[in-house]
Amino acid sequence: MQIRAKRKEFLDALYWTQSIVERRHTMPILANVLIETNKGDVHVTATDLEVGVRARLEGEVVGDGSITVNAKKLYEIVREAPEESVELKRLENDWVEVRSGKTLFKIVGMDAKEFPQFPVFAVDQLLPVPAQVLHEMIEKTLFAVSTDETRHNLNGVYLVERQAGKLCMVSTDGHRLALVERDVGSMGLQKGAILPRKGLGELKKLLDESGSGVVAVGIKENMALVAREPVELFMRLIDADFPDYTKVIPKENPYAVRIAQQGFLQALRRVAILSNERYKGIKLEVKEGKMMLSATNPDLGEALEEIEAEYQGRGLTLGFNARYLIEVLGVLGNGTEIEIKFKDELSPGLMKKEGDEDFLYVVMPMRL
Repeated sequence: MQIRAKRKEFLDALYWTQSIVERRHTMPILANVLIETNKGDVHVTATDLEVGVRARLEGEVVGDGSITVNAKKLYEIVREAPEESVELKRLENDWVEVRSGKTLFKIVGMDAKEFPQFPVFAVDQLLPVPAQVLHEMIEKTLFAVSTDETRHNLNGVYLVERQAGKLCMVSTDGHRLALVERDVGSMGLQKGAILPRKGLGELKKLLDESGSGVVAVGIKENMALVAREPVELFMRLIDADFPDYTKVIPKENPYAVRIAQQGFLQALRRVAILSNERYKGIKLEVKEGKMMLSATNPDLGEALEEIEAEYQGRGLTLGFNARYLIEVLGVLGNGTEIEIKFKDELSPGLMKKEGDEDFLYVVMPMRL
């Protein structure tokens, strides 16, 4: 097996593997990248068993074959190559030769038979989804995923089809819940699937690079695939039951306050400066025509700010973690107004953005 490719093409393919490869070396093969050729095509693959990426590489191929080499070192070698052309050749005993101009490297490889395999997806198993829509759905849910590894079923975003032709993403960490639904077509999901946090983080990076256009999305057995030429991203689904999120969404909320999104976000950031460093607790006091935001810290002092609000009803004083409000306002994009509905001081708040009925955010109150 021998490959000759442009340095930039090689680097672009290897770039996607760097954040995937297993750093802790629980299995030596996971620190490697798989390079394989078939009928003139070259593919570069990396995985940590939870997330995998496969990139297609343009190049000249002499003889089909496969080999795995250290992903980090190969990336560094190609990055520092002196010429615009890089040649990779498999030698005896799984050694690999990398040549560029007058520079020559010989590095130890491993047999490709030990490398984990990915399932093959048929074209009819994939749903075309606008890249920007998928990116928006991930951004509006990923921030609320639990980072507590003991709560395995909350360590990802739940993907489900609540209605025909509509995909819904839900995330929660037990203190808040984010839900977004978009009309993108049916994937034929028989039941919901939990996409892991790391996989979605890598997918978001891929979609950032992709910009506009369409990606192909599919789920098969215990694996999800998102493909955008020349990169395919696999992620292993979390094998657990997601909680019944519908029970968390408050149904009867007689009190509603409407406020300017950016004004509220900026006031929260200012007041939160003097909140408790760990819990970030702040008070929201709503009265007719206004909202008062305040934070008290015995070691630092207190902060108070008043902003205009559209509200009618009895005065309410509510406590929240400022970070939970700041993070959701930060992913809602540019907007004019948001609406927060309450039942009382001790019940969850329900937030929605003007003009987006298919997004909602539930946040639990704090006792302050």
